[in-house]
Amino acid sequence: MKLKFTFRIWLLIIILLFSILAIFSFPPAFLQSGVLITSVSSNSTASNQGLQQGQVIKSINDNPTNNIADFSSAISSEFPSNQSQKLDIITNSGEVIYYSNQTPDITVSNIPKTNIKLGLDLVGGARALVQAQGQKLTSSQVADLVSVTQNRLNQFGLTDLQVSPVSDLSGNNFMLIEIAGATPNDLQNLIGQQGVFEAKIGNQTVFEGGKNDIASVCRGDQSCAYVNAAQQSSSGYVAQFQFQITLSGAAAQREADITRNLAVNSTAQGRYLNETLDLYIDGIEQPGSSLLISQDLQGRVVTQISIQGSGSGTTQQDAVKAAEDQMKKLQTILITGSLPYKLDIVELDTISPTLGTAFTNTIILAGILALVGASLVVFIRYRKIKASLALILTSFSEIIIILGIAALIQWNLDLPSIAGILATIGTGFDSQIVILDEASHEKTLSLKQRLKRAFVIIMGAYFTAGVSMIPLFWAGAGLLKGFAFTTLIGITAGVFITRPAFSDIIEKINAGD
Repeated sequence: MKLKFTFRIWLLIIILLFSILAIFSFPPAFLQSGVLITSVSSNSTASNQGLQQGQVIKSINDNPTNNIADFSSAISSEFPSNQSQKLDIITNSGEVIYYSNQTPDITVSNIPKTNIKLGLDLVGGARALVQAQGQKLTSSQVADLVSVTQNRLNQFGLTDLQVSPVSDLSGNNFMLIEIAGATPNDLQNLIGQQGVFEAKIGNQTVFEGGKNDIASVCRGDQSCAYVNAAQQSSSGYVAQFQFQITLSGAAAQREADITRNLAVNSTAQGRYLNETLDLYIDGIEQPGSSLLISQDLQGRVVTQISIQGSGSGTTQQDAVKAAEDQMKKLQTILITGSLPYKLDIVELDTISPTLGTAFTNTIILAGILALVGASLVVFIRYRKIKASLALILTSFSEIIIILGIAALIQWNLDLPSIAGILATIGTGFDSQIVILDEASHEKTLSLKQRLKRAFVIIMGAYFTAGVSMIPLFWAGAGLLKGFAFTTLIGITAGVFITRPAFSDIIEKINAGD
């Protein structure tokens, strides 16, 4: 007999196909080769020469880059020393010619097999729940704090970064920061300081970080931002860094006014003013940052000046790395300015990538066992292989639809979200058992009438569950939002798509189609 699908069954099939396309894209991501650029440092040589976040690198100097190992091998072989090298980089958006004496300032990863984004619980990283120190912020103030913080963290070239406003049931507003691959110390260092930058001559502030006083900051250009070779000191090695900034006209005039009446000292190196330009962050003078001011600059309006500092370490490499980190930190604060409030970290969590992988495997196993176990119970209860298979396929389709929607809207699937999927499986089985029960008993009513009665029960349960999920969007300062959102998606898709289709399937099975 020819199988005839109803409108609701066709609707389920079409939505399933779109969900699969949303998860795997077209052509499927797992068929692509290359490495994905996940971040490019702002104003770096790599950025200026055409490398962008989201590009896929196919080859470097005709060497295929099918994975991270190929990429690392190609890069290391081309930069054996500090001599300038030329790289012919083929990406999915065209050819990029990279020329520098340093490796590209980018991070890469293997191409994700799907479009599903996983939260920190599954990929590892750090999460901080942050509030303003000593004051209660309004929602608009938190939105401003999120914007400034996002701007500051983006300057560090971080990837998989999420900064969002959250609130709890008491009306308190917080900022939630999630960074994949970061450690708690990294996160504390990034947001632990308000970052009030001041350049002072004596006790007078010449300029501050941010766009009011800073017109531009040299970054990623070896001609105006560099670290010198480390020199041995009594406690190890010290490396000096230097980069240029351009002051606004008002800041340059302020410097001229402050230096106009300073005295001049004669030294073996030349004639300098008797005060130095000192750099402070949050009121703390930065080591090695005191700058001698040449007599030639006295009373002059000069917009371009050099900022310098140092980094130390037990080896030359450690000292250079410390100097680079300190230079990047100063550049970031100069570009972005200070955070509008001093911050307190209310909660700081971390999870390792290895533990995240274990979570993922456990969750997949739990989902499979839940489906198999519930299906066995249904088969033992009803002794109908077709109905049992229909129930399994319908429940599986709900999971596909949830993942498709999550991939489409770029929703991060974390452990609460996975718990929501498992809860959806449970409620789906409950609803479908109600349908099976109504279809199997009380023959005094027609099958359509019995199925309609089943849907009255299902809709009542749906609205009850939906209302119960709403407070979870704010409970725990939004940390349970993933559970509430995923559960709502699942039960909504179930009530309006999968369970009506399941009802039609059962009707056809009972009718002998």
